[in-house]
Amino acid sequence: MKPFRDTWLIFQRQTLLILRNPVWLIIGVLQPLYFLLLFGPLLKDALQADSAAAAYRIFVPGLLVMLAMFGAMFTGFGLIAELRAGVIERSRVTPISRVALMLGRALRDVATLLFQALLITVLAIPFGLTVHLGDLLLAFLMLGLIGVMMSAASNALALKLKTEDALAPLMNGLAQPLLLLSGILLPLTGWVATVAKFNPFAWAVDASRALFAGDAGDPKVWQSLLILGVLTVAALMWAGRSFARGVR
Repeated sequence: MKPFRDTWLIFQRQTLLILRNPVWLIIGVLQPLYFLLLFGPLLKDALQADSAAAAYRIFVPGLLVMLAMFGAMFTGFGLIAELRAGVIERSRVTPISRVALMLGRALRDVATLLFQALLITVLAIPFGLTVHLGDLLLAFLMLGLIGVMMSAASNALALKLKTEDALAPLMNGLAQPLLLLSGILLPLTGWVATVAKFNPFAWAVDASRALFAGDAGDPKVWQSLLILGVLTVAALMWAGRSFARGVR
């Protein structure tokens, strides 16, 4: 029970820090909101969709996956700031679980992500978006897995590099190809679609679109959940070892 209690304590502290300075929370909502309001209206003609609602059922799931990717990908910068401020150093003299230091932060990122995703989904309803509650919850589970995976990987890299000057170009270098090969804004075709099969986020986008279309039985849904689940466990194990070695 102690690891769970420690994780909850870290989660509470990290959430309180966000509420005291909600700049990143607001920015995280504004960027996909710009896409929703400024890019979304162009999609009906671009996708040759039957209606605006059909276009948004393609666009919004990709937008939510992008939010999950970028919302958690850069959390390592906060950890580097805490390392520099001595917060992590002071944690070494406490009996708190080292794994809880990582899990608490990851859960904070997931909670923030799901709040933002819910807000974007609600704002898309006036544009004609409709989705069943069960399918939406399953899509949010997928987003949660992405959030935990990216947060854990970002924190592990932050502990390895220990400087924003090294972390920033690395994360940006990874973000661009992952974004372009995921079909987030538009469905992929041709050779790009073939290469995208090696991108787990492309699977997540396809599965999310199937869920928003009401097709929870699509094989891509369970395949995506399996891929993301395996990668999330791997990222957590990597981050857990990094925290155990870096915070003793």
